Amino acid sequence: MRSILFILVCLSIVGCKKEVKQEEKQRTEIEKPNIILLVGDDQGYPYFGFMGADYVQTPNMDKLAASGTLFTEGYVPQNHCRPSLQTLMTGTLPINHEQAVEQLIKDKQIPEDSVVGFKHHAMRHFETLPRILAKHGYKSFQGGKWWEFNYQNGGFDEGMTKGWKKEDKGKNDWFLQFMGGEGRELARATMQPVYDFIEHYNEQPFFIWFAPELPHYPFDAPDKYYNIYKDKDMTESAKRYYANCTWFDDGVGELVRYLKEKEEFDKTLFVYVNDNGWEQEPHQEFRHDSLRWHNGGDKGKLSVYDQSFRTPIIFSWKDKIKAGAISKALMHSADIPATILDYINVETPKDYFGKSYKTLIEDTNKTDREIIIGKATQMRSEEDMMGMKIEAYWARTNEWFFQWNLTTETIGLFDMNTDPRNDNNLAKANPNLVEDFKSKIETWKYERTK
Repeated sequence: MRSILFILVCLSIVGCKKEVKQEEKQRTEIEKPNIILLVGDDQGYPYFGFMGADYVQTPNMDKLAASGTLFTEGYVPQNHCRPSLQTLMTGTLPINHEQAVEQLIKDKQIPEDSVVGFKHHAMRHFETLPRILAKHGYKSFQGGKWWEFNYQNGGFDEGMTKGWKKEDKGKNDWFLQFMGGEGRELARATMQPVYDFIEHYNEQPFFIWFAPELPHYPFDAPDKYYNIYKDKDMTESAKRYYANCTWFDDGVGELVRYLKEKEEFDKTLFVYVNDNGWEQEPHQEFRHDSLRWHNGGDKGKLSVYDQSFRTPIIFSWKDKIKAGAISKALMHSADIPATILDYINVETPKDYFGKSYKTLIEDTNKTDREIIIGKATQMRSEEDMMGMKIEAYWARTNEWFFQWNLTTETIGLFDMNTDPRNDNNLAKANPNLVEDFKSKIETWKYERTK
């Protein structure tokens, strides 16, 4: 009799343990959020309501920033889009991404393709964020700007960018195909593909790359957005650019409304970042100047000033991330994929440059990076709309922004506390600081290339 009772007790304990493990498994699965990475295209960091620009209407982004943690001192690694977007996908810096691609070519792991060439397909050889998430039950969608030929190269299950043909290279709109093709229609023309994806995969966690070509040129926002600024005391180019900012904002609002309608909003982690900076102050007029009408003011995109690299970074997850938190900690956009993985308890790959900022989100009084260093390989040129090749380096600490352009043989040092627009070069007055920044950059270069 005692033996029978003992066996029953043991079976009961085993059964309880199984139930507990099952409950833990279910709880872990429930806590895996949907993940939506929102990427602004040519969005200058000052031009949001939540960043203090009350002359730009961004109500949905303002709500998003207020609903989570806002890092006001975020940075992307390059002053133009493709390398910055690659960093978000691969967790690597552009300098290391380029080295990896060259090594793949050298090892002939990427077969030569007479249609599109080596580098257009290189992304398929990287352990991208969608590929990692797929191992943990996620389905993923690409929509918007995408330079990597097609969505499959990034490891997405579905997407809007399908690729292009050899004969497309000679056509006038080839560059638009190169930038993302049909993906460029997201928010500008349609939201349906992302809605269809959410409808299809709402029984499991999903990842969405939401990167509309906004507020990027052409500045052709519909009247409903332009009319907001039509009678404002600002230049016409400012009205057109800010209208596109509001157009992007409305796309985010439409996505949020749909998620709430489908009861997916509460279980979604939102992350926002720009691809690069932009300069368009209310008083600046660029429509008469083709170079600046397409690229903004000289302190923004394709420059080596702070505004070319700086971005707000937002993390928001209802009831999981504290609302209304603001951090002044320096954050690199490479930290975004590492932080996302940390939120679903997945280890960051060893070759990722970024680190998780989850603890800084939980405590915004904490800091991490004392300095962020980057390399710029391109800058604007009066002779070439696409820019000129350069070798330049930049660094940001809490107090300073430093630029070192080896091609133009120029150096700049700017006090970020008193001169965030980098108007007053203090390099000559601070030779010791200049040498210290140079030394740190040389060390960084050695570590990146050894």
